[in-house]
Amino acid sequence: MNEENNLELKINNGSVEQQPQSIWQELKNAIRGSEADYTQIKIGKAIFLLAVPMILELIMESTFAVVDIYFVGKLGSSAVATVGLTETYMFLLYSICMGLAMAVTAIVARRIGEKEKDKAGVAAVQSIFIGIIASLPFAIAGIFFARELLELMGADKWTLEHGYPYAQWMLGGNVVIMLLFVINAIFRGAGDAAIAMRVLWLANGINIILDPILIFGWGPFPELGIEGAAIATNIGRGIGVIMQLFVLFRGGKHIRVFREHLSLNWEIITKIIKTSLGGIGQMIVAMTSWIFIMRILAGFGSEVVAGATISIRIMMFTMMPAWGMSNAAATLVGQNLGANQPDRAEQSVWITGFCNMGFLIVIGVIYFFFSRNLVGIFSDDPGVISVGGEWLHIISYSYFVYGWWMVASQAFNGAGDTVTPTKINFVFFWLLQIPLSYLIAEVFGMGYIGVFWVIFVTETSVGLFTLWLFKKGKWKKAVV
Repeated sequence: MNEENNLELKINNGSVEQQPQSIWQELKNAIRGSEADYTQIKIGKAIFLLAVPMILELIMESTFAVVDIYFVGKLGSSAVATVGLTETYMFLLYSICMGLAMAVTAIVARRIGEKEKDKAGVAAVQSIFIGIIASLPFAIAGIFFARELLELMGADKWTLEHGYPYAQWMLGGNVVIMLLFVINAIFRGAGDAAIAMRVLWLANGINIILDPILIFGWGPFPELGIEGAAIATNIGRGIGVIMQLFVLFRGGKHIRVFREHLSLNWEIITKIIKTSLGGIGQMIVAMTSWIFIMRILAGFGSEVVAGATISIRIMMFTMMPAWGMSNAAATLVGQNLGANQPDRAEQSVWITGFCNMGFLIVIGVIYFFFSRNLVGIFSDDPGVISVGGEWLHIISYSYFVYGWWMVASQAFNGAGDTVTPTKINFVFFWLLQIPLSYLIAEVFGMGYIGVFWVIFVTETSVGLFTLWLFKKGKWKKAVV
């Protein structure tokens, strides 16, 4: 056996047996990357080997988000609101990135499970082509219409005069974000989660270093204010993309792109687009609901938008380990369906779901007792702390359901059935969450607190309904 598989072997009567390893050795294997066949090893071990680097990857991503808002918060509530309003448009970009990433992970995982590594490499190249083309409309909109887009979202005077360059950089340079999502999805689908982890650690590590330097003008660098935060993001993620491409062509443990793959394959492009449409629709429905929510909250002032923005960043940070486990489940579902092992695919989801639920119950308890303290780390404005703390407090009641929602949704996506979650999101977010938020906040006069309670009710409901559909098992028959 290859040493990279991290197996100790002994021969007994001509048979080869795997020896159990310590948790520390397994942790080392997960971080370093494993060549193990995830369709053959024990499910618990497969989840661990995939989830650990995915969790560490997303922790770094969310750490950057928190650090970024910490430094921007020093510039005042209007600067934080600028980030929040810009992110309402970035959510549209993220919806395409994540929808495309879902399709790429599902297709690459299925090909790897079928032992078709060459076809996985071809699919990887086509997904990169799609990502580059998809980024162009956002770049044009951001470069030429940033101020108008922010004004449309109800931005205050400071944002329109001083904050709009942030939106220009973030939207104008979005290709690095797109490629970072897509190429890491390739690695995850192939089972090279450790590579995706190292890429984001490098990219976001550079972001964190450059953030205060460019925002506050440390040393010989000019003081760029909020614009510096966006420039730091583009530089860090651009370097991450360069690293991704180098590793992809050099070869990971499970996938490699060769020169002969560098041509358009319309059949595969069509398949990727067809599969990604459900994922993109799924994310657009969810993300655009946040645009409407933020627009409603903007009517209550910059303090409310800033408080909501900070609380969302805190939620992103604390939920990333759960998303890491959910992403591991998606890879295992795709690879095991490719290996014609649907029961093993389902079992991996149930095991991951229980782990997720336990973790998020702990996070919910922390939110319940320390919500204002958490928000207070990023702002000393009493109004901002009150708003953000209230949101975290309310959302803490539903976190045990979130764990199952995340895993069940990723199971559908990993199988290539991205349409079902899209339909679910459409009903619960567009038909229920948005109109109810407006009615409760504006018509019934409950203000932003009413919006927070609507979010609690609708997102708890969507989690329970998604889990019920998963149990029916139709996702096992998805074809990609």
